[in-house]
This record gives sequence, C-alpha cells and structure tokens, in this order.
Amino acid sequence: MGFRCGIIGLPNVGKSTLFNALTRTSLAQSENYPFCTIEPNIGEVDVPDDRLEILSEINESIQILPARLTFVDIAGLVKGASQGEGLGNQFLSNIREVDAVAHVVRCFEDDNITHVNGYINPLEDIEIIETELLLSDIGNLEKRASSLEKKAKGSDKEAKEKLLLVNKILEELNKGLIFDESELDETNKKYFSEFSLLSSKRMIYVCNVNEESASSGNKYSKVVEEYAASKKIKVARISASIESQISQLSDEERDEYIDSLELEEPGLNTLIREGYSTLDLVTYFTSGPKETRAWTIKRFTLAPESAGKIHTDFEKGFIRAETINYEELIKFNDFQKAKDAGKVRLEGKEYEVQDGDIMNFRFNN
Repeated sequence: MGFRCGIIGLPNVGKSTLFNALTRTSLAQSENYPFCTIEPNIGEVDVPDDRLEILSEINESIQILPARLTFVDIAGLVKGASQGEGLGNQFLSNIREVDAVAHVVRCFEDDNITHVNGYINPLEDIEIIETELLLSDIGNLEKRASSLEKKAKGSDKEAKEKLLLVNKILEELNKGLIFDESELDETNKKYFSEFSLLSSKRMIYVCNVNEESASSGNKYSKVVEEYAASKKIKVARISASIESQISQLSDEERDEYIDSLELEEPGLNTLIREGYSTLDLVTYFTSGPKETRAWTIKRFTLAPESAGKIHTDFEKGFIRAETINYEELIKFNDFQKAKDAGKVRLEGKEYEVQDGDIMNFRFNN
C-alpha cells in the first residue's frame, strides 16, 4: 500500500509550483488563473534520510533506495466547493482518496499573482477551505443517515450502530468542531473509517512565503504558526519560488544556493518529513553489499506484516527477525562487531518494528 499526501488550498497559492519542485518535473501546470489544475497530478518523491548513506558505507552497498511518498496536486478549492462551485465536488472527491493533506496557505504579497479574494488573509483562507471540508462531510453524512434510518427500522443491527455514530458525528460537525475518533471502540473506529471524512484527514499547513521570508518567516506565516499550534497541527514554511529554482540546480549548485540564503536545507525536505510524520509512518532498513533500502510502514506494525512489505512470502513464512536499531549499530560501525557484542536481537511475530531498525527476516519458503 502506498501513502498519499494531497496538496490542497485556494487557487493561486502556489500548489502546483510546489508540486513541480517536489517532483522535479513540469508535470503540473502553473499559471495565474483559477482552476488551472483540473485533473490531479501525482508524483512520487524520495524521503530524505541521512541514515541511508551511513548504512550504505558500513555495508559497502552498491546502491541506495530511499523510502518514497506520493504527493497529489489537487485543484484549488473555492468558497461554495461543497455545493459544487468551481468543480468543487470533483475536487473534494480527490481529497477523499489521500491519506493526509498539505494545506498550502498564501503568506506572501505579489500584485502580479491574483488572490481569489483580492487580499491576503491566511486565517480567512484556512477557514474557507476547512469550512468546505466540513460542509461536504455534513452533506454526505446526512445522506448516509437517511439511508441508514430505513435499514435501522428493520432488524439490521449494524445499520442501527452506524446511525448512532453518524448522528453523534453530525452533532459535532454542526457545531463547527472536528470529530475526535480516538475514544471510539474498535467496531466504531471501523465504521468511522468507512465514512472517509474530509475534515478528519491528517493535516499539515504549508506557509508559502516570499523569498525574503524563507529563513525567518513573516507576519502572515507567524499568524498561521500560532493558529496551528493551538490546533496541534504541524507547519512547514516554504518559499515555492525558491524551491522551484533549487529543483533545477545540480547538487553542488543547490548547496551553494541554500547557503547563500542562510537556509539549513531545502524547505521541501521539511515538508516531506512532516508529511511522513503526520501520516504516522516510520522507516526500517535492509542493508547489505547489494543495496541499502528504506521501507515505509505504519507505526506499531508487527514484524510479519513489515516483512510482507518486501515480499508476501516473507510474511506468510515468517519465523523471526534478526534486528538492531540504527543508533545502536553506528556505535560499532560494523554489523558483525555489534553481533559479537550481543547487540543484535532475535524478535518474533509480536515484535513492533521501530523507526531505524535494520531487519534481516528469516522465513520458510
């Protein structure tokens, strides 16, 4: 299963420019008019991870294969999208298909780039988008409730349970609140996931600032950061303009350019890592002379299922896993020395694979 992060926001906030920079392509059109992007553009990106290079050196690997994350550039939403404005229903359905959303918020002034509202107000922009997600969920749940009510009048126990949950969710959404599913039991969590609520998608705010504000931010991005902190939502501050330029440079030119801007790294690296974190993903590694490779799994994934990421036979015939965490391995800088010191463990079927584990799976054919 791949993990998909949708890029959403109002028109002309820099979504497609950001997507192009992420994927180092010109796949997504970027023009100064609303609804330039209609069909969602999809691209895979490498997840930056310094551990790969070090593991590769330890094991003298021929090649390095990073983890991958899929980004989906979704067309700009507008006020009234939940009622079909600006092809809103089509665009909202695209959001339903991603695991998390990166909400790009315009935090720069530029008379040459039109803002759909005619002025810059990041919090108002956020409110427009999130209200449309909320209204779309309310409309869909009300339709679902109507259907469930008919079934619940009979002896359909599941329909009655789902109807109770739908009404409970609607009560919160109609107050303008995001429903918190964390306290639900396992059965209701399963029902909840079937509803695919847009308002409950994991979220990152991406502050698109001008070039001068890339390192320190500006008055607009600071407002978003304060608002995000109050909602416990992650924020990535990026200048899409700078990232677009960086994406066209060689590695050496890129490093020089980043240094000249007094940036620690490309802002896209921050966005990718925040997307990875927001999806609650972790990385484990396989490493040997042939290759060092990063594998993406959900946090708390057990060893057999983690092995299945490599091949289904690994999961079916799983016996146990030989493992050591990256932090422990680099103390010895050699797998065999770490093993001789008793630091390499054998783990069974109930082991939850941790971020940074180097795994060697044993299985029956």
